[in-house]
Amino acid sequence: MTSSAPSLNRIRIGSAPDSWGVWFPDDPQQIPWQRFLDEVAQAGYEWIELGPYGYLPTDPARLAEETASRGLKVSAGTVFTGLHHGPDVWEKTWAHVAGIATLTRAMGADHLVVIPSFWRDDKTGAVLEDRTLTAEQWRSLTTQTERLGQEVGDRFGLRIVVHPHADTHIDSEENVSRFLDATDPGLVSLCLDTGHYAYCGGDSVKLIETYGERIGYLHLKQVDPEILAEVVADEVPFGPAVARGVMCEPPSGVPALEPVLAAAQRLDAELFAIVEQDMYPCAPDKPFPIAERTRRFLRSCGA
Repeated sequence: MTSSAPSLNRIRIGSAPDSWGVWFPDDPQQIPWQRFLDEVAQAGYEWIELGPYGYLPTDPARLAEETASRGLKVSAGTVFTGLHHGPDVWEKTWAHVAGIATLTRAMGADHLVVIPSFWRDDKTGAVLEDRTLTAEQWRSLTTQTERLGQEVGDRFGLRIVVHPHADTHIDSEENVSRFLDATDPGLVSLCLDTGHYAYCGGDSVKLIETYGERIGYLHLKQVDPEILAEVVADEVPFGPAVARGVMCEPPSGVPALEPVLAAAQRLDAELFAIVEQDMYPCAPDKPFPIAERTRRFLRSCGA
């Protein structure tokens, strides 16, 4: 019996350390990196992200050997930035970015996922700064992100994809649209995380259809609408919300991933779609069965 799902031949599916409960380079609640690599390959994924820099080996030769032996390839690295603080943070930002970009390029990847800094601490919930940017901070955010896109492209041949994220200043439909409208499409693309965008009230299909040429990368994720309603009502920070299970296993949450993938397939572009089910912290035996089931589900969608 053949699947009736359309072939999503422009979508390359992968997963990430995040789906194994990995948020930090080194944490006693996380599984060893060797187990992550073994299990992500066993679950049927070919592509992975580097995750938090330092979790996987940072020596390119060692990492290339470890991934190749398991039939894995790297799609992207990830950096964290606070570019709305203006030119004063550029040198510190670049020091952080350069090492990760070097490893990302050495692994043959083309993308660097850029996550804006949090306005409240994801572990403690402490408010770090105002959740609303001033006009000057918006200008700094957009111009410094364009500079980052230019420098990363010129020096490493990588494309930055900015990741709207809960508890950051690039979160809601309004802020994502404002950010995209104020940045150069030639320098700045978007990593659309379907779970984070839904968490912040956005419609992923609408975003893809409206800003299709800006979508450079996808993270596949779902939220549990009942838990989301609770954490929004209680103003729960993102980290504790994840611990409550706000990010859930597909296809039990929102948004439905079939129309998101179909909309992405209609774009004139090859796209990575990396599964990321935030589960920090989680029991070590929990991620693998979920990863296997999620891969089967995505195959049933044609991916």
